[in-house]
Amino acid sequence: MMACRLASLRALGLTGARVATPRISYPLFRRSFAVLSSPRASSQPWDELSQPTGELQTTLSSSVSVSGVGLHLGLQTTVTLLPAAAGAGRVFHVVVPGDRGLVGIGADVRNVVDTRLSTVLGAAGVQESGVRVGTVEHLLSALEGCGVDNCVIRVDGGGEMPLLDGSAAVWVRHIMAAGIEPATVTVAGATAERRRWNLPGKGPITVQHGDSFIAAFPRASPLLTYGIDFPHVPAIGRQWVSWDPARAQQQPQLDAAAEHEEQGEQPQECGDYMSGIAPARTFCILEQVEQMRAAGLIKGGSLDNALVCSQTRGWVNPPLRVPFEPCRHKLLDLIGDLALCGRGGNSGIPNAHIVAYKASHALHVAFGKALIDALEAEATDLAKGKDA
Repeated sequence: MMACRLASLRALGLTGARVATPRISYPLFRRSFAVLSSPRASSQPWDELSQPTGELQTTLSSSVSVSGVGLHLGLQTTVTLLPAAAGAGRVFHVVVPGDRGLVGIGADVRNVVDTRLSTVLGAAGVQESGVRVGTVEHLLSALEGCGVDNCVIRVDGGGEMPLLDGSAAVWVRHIMAAGIEPATVTVAGATAERRRWNLPGKGPITVQHGDSFIAAFPRASPLLTYGIDFPHVPAIGRQWVSWDPARAQQQPQLDAAAEHEEQGEQPQECGDYMSGIAPARTFCILEQVEQMRAAGLIKGGSLDNALVCSQTRGWVNPPLRVPFEPCRHKLLDLIGDLALCGRGGNSGIPNAHIVAYKASHALHVAFGKALIDALEAEATDLAKGKDA
């Protein structure tokens, strides 16, 4: 699998010198892992709702820092990714100005406080209210796509993740430079084995708003399908893409000719995450830019970190990096938002076929909460059955 990932990075021109960063001593962070990881992670009934993957949980081999400007606030932020113990999951440590120390925010769908054009997490404690970290979806997507299960994410600056080039490719480059290895140290009460949720219940889980929807159907392994439709923007129009992680590991490089041919309503297979999804940039409609700026958004947006498309003139800053780039970016966002459903260092993407159409961050998060609610209800039923 690692060879496939490196091949994908070389194809994108993303390989380079290894980042020289110090290794992290796990004991320094063990207490914060135990406090900030979800209490549900070690609950036995949850293990019965998931299945082992035959792999160990992973973390970074070393730390790595990335700096850049946030999309909406436009402020400079430095993010440092640090190794974490198995069972810790992904946790944000936000540096609070004024020597107030660090505030921990778990990468948990229950911690989402805003979904206006991005996903924003907030601290749960009353005394910590107001501490937020925004636009988390691109980094979380990269961690999920690269298979990094446990990570401390230190955020110092503007309270928003750097947009970088508008995709997840830069995050992928730095993650791979830091290295990925099995998480040999384990949080107390957790397991080092990687597991994946089975879809709870016998029927699908669905959320809908107008003609937008997300639906999940039972399946032996994950499959994600995404559709968008911009009838008033002909250059985008209707697009469908899909991602089968298991298939992508076996066949990371799809035939280029087949990938570029017109497929109509047939979803276009993205292939390997690193080459087929990570490079897809965020996009916006030119005629809506001033409206978003008037709302105090996209202060850090530019033609260097976003695709811009006009309703009448087409793409303002071509060329596209990959076919169906707008739809692939929406899939990238979905992967990042689903990562918020992870528990105890396990993937948030369940064994299911998840179909999303014209969805938004708000709908992604609503689906994630519905998934966790269903899992919790089934875990409660299992626990009651054991007590009877």
